[in-house]
Amino acid sequence: MTERIVLCMKWGPLFPADYVNVLFNACRRNLTGAFRFVCLTDRGEGLVDGIEALPIPDIGLTPEQWYTPGVWPKLALFAPDLNGLKGRALFIDLDMMILGPLDPFFEAGGGLVALDVGENWRPGATGLKPEAGTGVIAYDLGSQDHILERFLADRAAVMRDFRNEQDFVGANARDLRFWPEGWVISFKRHVMRRLGRDLIWPPAPPTGAAILAFHGNPRPIDLLRPGLWGPFPHIGRGPVDWVRDYWVGNGGRLPPFAM
Repeated sequence: MTERIVLCMKWGPLFPADYVNVLFNACRRNLTGAFRFVCLTDRGEGLVDGIEALPIPDIGLTPEQWYTPGVWPKLALFAPDLNGLKGRALFIDLDMMILGPLDPFFEAGGGLVALDVGENWRPGATGLKPEAGTGVIAYDLGSQDHILERFLADRAAVMRDFRNEQDFVGANARDLRFWPEGWVISFKRHVMRRLGRDLIWPPAPPTGAAILAFHGNPRPIDLLRPGLWGPFPHIGRGPVDWVRDYWVGNGGRLPPFAM
């Protein structure tokens, strides 16, 4: 039986260890059977038992390039030997909420299964082409190593010619497929309401989706505190009770001023 591995990445100070711990506990609640949970990180302190902290492979980025727009360090996922890991990987960004069963994500076929952040990511939009998003992807470890090879062949050209790492992955992945519509939805695109209504009424929890994606601002931890969160037009007022319940229920600590 192919080993199932949930992967995440954490580097630098932006995401505290609680994000990894909450993701781990939420995955445990929503996966049946055995799996490994691996965090690729340069900072393994504060992670709870059950999380394997392994180093992020060096892909030759300068210290500045680690933090340039585009999340280029994520291409380390496609190392030909990712710390000796073998099996089917499900990579999940840290700013995601796990709301439903994850077993189907491991069962979905495809060389690399990604988010479609084109038309399906933008309610009401029409005529947009599918566009790969790497916030939630599945692939067989070692099967897409050509992506990293092409990046390493000319890092400067790739970072010049592509807007971000997910555009590069979408252009180079073998047997690229997309998650069925509704499996992963966006907090900003599908849950928030326009015209400032979230300043008066808190956004309602979604139904049906297995994963709720927070990309950019706000992040889940922002919704735990009283006061305003998010830049215009994605603006609301906290705390949001169902986000708080999810965070605390999965072992997260409340930030200052949210106690």
